[in-house]
Amino acid sequence: MPIEVVVTGIGLISALGSLQETWHNLSLGKTGIAVSRPFSELPPLPLGLIEAAPLALIPLVQMVIRAALKDAAIHPPLPDCGIVIGSSRSQQSVWEGLIQEQWHAVDHGVNPPVPSQLSLVNWLDTLPHRVAIVAAHDVGATGPVLAPMAACATGLVAIAQGFELLQTGQCQQVLVGAVEAPITPLTLTGFRQMGAMASTGSYPFDVAREGLVLGEGGAVLLLETAESAATRQASIYGRVLGFGMTADAYHISTPEPNGRGAIVAVQQCLQRSQLAPNQVQYIHAHGTATEFNDRQEARLIQHLFPADVLVSSTKGATGHTLGASGAMGAAFCLLALKEQHLPPCVGLNKAAFDLNLLTAARSALVNQVLCFSFGFGGQNVVVALGR
Repeated sequence: MPIEVVVTGIGLISALGSLQETWHNLSLGKTGIAVSRPFSELPPLPLGLIEAAPLALIPLVQMVIRAALKDAAIHPPLPDCGIVIGSSRSQQSVWEGLIQEQWHAVDHGVNPPVPSQLSLVNWLDTLPHRVAIVAAHDVGATGPVLAPMAACATGLVAIAQGFELLQTGQCQQVLVGAVEAPITPLTLTGFRQMGAMASTGSYPFDVAREGLVLGEGGAVLLLETAESAATRQASIYGRVLGFGMTADAYHISTPEPNGRGAIVAVQQCLQRSQLAPNQVQYIHAHGTATEFNDRQEARLIQHLFPADVLVSSTKGATGHTLGASGAMGAAFCLLALKEQHLPPCVGLNKAAFDLNLLTAARSALVNQVLCFSFGFGGQNVVVALGR
């Protein structure tokens, strides 16, 4: 018999606030996106900042983990808990800071440039897996520690890997998710050079969509076996039913034009979750508000699902948190299942596609939902969640 996996705790922070603040503001159709200029060398841009200035990654990770443990009513040390927490940009802001130090030294005639103390002593703290190591230290975990990195699909990859750790009996509890602090000069410049950045805001699936808006944030979920949750009489948000995961192997950033990899990921997820397309009541779409992604995703939904399936993207409210976006989407799906209340597609005024898009929050009977993530390099991950 397959092991039943449930979610008993959620820690989340976004430009709209904590988990409950974000859910409340999201339900009201509010956005945390505002035009800001955190770097004087770059023009003002719409961004989903949590505070007035960009946050460092590690304090953000620790904040989200503490919130998840508190929500789950569980306390460290947790030696048998697995850790699967990733980040697509990870410590990039620290590396950019180190490089700027070197440039500053050159500009001021120091030859050769003097490396900073951080680069000499603590450089291991800046490696990409640091988020998972910090989590393991903070909760006293001595079990498996994984740090997935799969571009914008990182958060759902983490959930899938944590699900497998429980299914294979390696753990009874796993902290999974992703956290992102992507507001850096290089990240902003890179997306601007690609022509993917919006100039005024994020409008998923809208005729006037103009590109993505970067946002800070993250979500960490406590997954555990149903047996473990019952033993400690834990409150349950919902169940993880299954996942699908594929790669296009097509291009460094552009998805495969016909969406074959994404279609297979959805089909895998449905088959493993023992769901038919008409048994899915709601889809939390990737919905980046870019021209290409929204069109491809709309075609995918129209191809595989009945016309009445409800759809929304929350990136118009939180911004695109890159690797953390799937974990945050899964958190919103779990709240929707628990409260039987669906979040709206904030920023949508006039739909560009014939989809059953939610323009306002609404109550609805939902028993099974899907969460989509499609990352650069054609990384496609779909997770099914149940009431």
